Amino acid sequence: MKNNLGRDIPEQIAGNYKIYQGPFEQAIEGRKSSPKIIRVKPGESKLLASLEDAVIKSGLKDGMTISFHHHFRSGDYIINNIMDIIAKLGIKNLTLASSSLTSIHAPLIKHIKNGVIKKITSSGLRGELAEEISKGLMEEPVIIRSHGGRARAIESGDIKIDVAFLGASSSDEYGNANGSNGNAICGPLGYAKIDAEYADKVIIITDSIVDYPNMPASILQINVDYVVKVNEIGDSKGIASGATRFTKNPKELLIADYASKVIVGSEYFKDGFSFQTGTGGSSLAVTRFLRNEMIKQDIKGSFALGGITKPMVEMLEEGLINNIFDVQSFDLVAANSVSKNERHHEISSSFYANPHNKGSAVNKLDIVILSALEVDTNFNVNVITGSDGVIRGASGGHCDAAAGSKLTLIVAPLVRGRIPTIVNKVNTVITPGETIDVVITEIGIAINPKRQDLIEQYKKSDIPVYTIEELKDKAIEIVGNPEKIQYEDKVVALVEYRDGSIIDVIRKVK
Repeated sequence: MKNNLGRDIPEQIAGNYKIYQGPFEQAIEGRKSSPKIIRVKPGESKLLASLEDAVIKSGLKDGMTISFHHHFRSGDYIINNIMDIIAKLGIKNLTLASSSLTSIHAPLIKHIKNGVIKKITSSGLRGELAEEISKGLMEEPVIIRSHGGRARAIESGDIKIDVAFLGASSSDEYGNANGSNGNAICGPLGYAKIDAEYADKVIIITDSIVDYPNMPASILQINVDYVVKVNEIGDSKGIASGATRFTKNPKELLIADYASKVIVGSEYFKDGFSFQTGTGGSSLAVTRFLRNEMIKQDIKGSFALGGITKPMVEMLEEGLINNIFDVQSFDLVAANSVSKNERHHEISSSFYANPHNKGSAVNKLDIVILSALEVDTNFNVNVITGSDGVIRGASGGHCDAAAGSKLTLIVAPLVRGRIPTIVNKVNTVITPGETIDVVITEIGIAINPKRQDLIEQYKKSDIPVYTIEELKDKAIEIVGNPEKIQYEDKVVALVEYRDGSIIDVIRKVK
């Protein structure tokens, strides 16, 4: 059958899942899930001698669900170590519910092959692990969820975590943990917060035990069962970079220039506006251009949201924005800011983007700048599968921010390498076109026809305005039509929209 976007959903999947109908069309019902009630008596210690002890004490059994977070990114040591221990103990058929998986997690391939891991749900996959799954490694499809969608799934009980293994830069012996102190600082633990609140068993893993109480804490003692000290939780070089990259690429700078002009020329650029930008070259350049314009016009921002970078921290410290809401930090400047700037607020992924709570932060966004691998002529966006159809990225908070923001901008080059970015039909829909307002390339912009107000406004500006079809044709003039990807029938991944409905599927590439 086809969903609301015309994407083909196999009947067996359509029979077991809700199918995408629109950004806010899915009816919701029920109550929040809850973890088991567990008591810790006075004098009982939570400290354990080893990770193996923690796995055994957790009561982990065949068929259970385990979770991890991705704040350590490509510097993470925890997931691979824990999975090796679980395999050694002979536990099998687990569901791995990590917030995201990166190229460092290639060793998980052997645990899928040996039956330790049966199912995976994650925001994204990268590297060799992603390639093998794209080739059909797993019997059951991976479920891709956005950051807000994962929080929703955990709170609703769609994901029921039996044991959460949560790395922290520091913890006291009773489980008060954070990512702001210690040897391998990663900043806020926004994705781990939700796991700690809803998992039946929570194990904090750290290489830095500090005196009680370790406050302020990202994860509180009342949610923690055990604490384990290890030699190293990760490589700080892979967790965050020391400096944020400022692009010198003329194409990226031109895209950023057009994006900043769109923003500054909009009704949303005024005192008290809020925004979210990404970490790519164009997005970071937009932040820099906005800073200059805010100084020039004496405009102050209300808050910056999302994954936080050095430029945002500098704007906070300069008084250009009043608050930062931080679900994860992308560099060491941002990671260190949380503990020294009282208006730099650590938030959970539910606060950030859960569509089924009583008001997530994305709902208050005025402007968001997002990137894309592909955009089609219906403004649908792909950020997860490459030009060869292989999984190479993550859903992240892309569709969450797009749905919440008043003005959603997509920044992308017209072509990438020898591949057009603007196409007739994207390989995979992560973010539906009805939540996208403007697509910005180095040759000009395309405005979604649903935003006639913007079309009228910008056709009088000095920004080149095209239809999305015209941008697509210009891309094809440069590089030609790429060969169509050939897929097999097997579905290797299901893509959930943030509300839990199936917006697309990813098939095995021939």
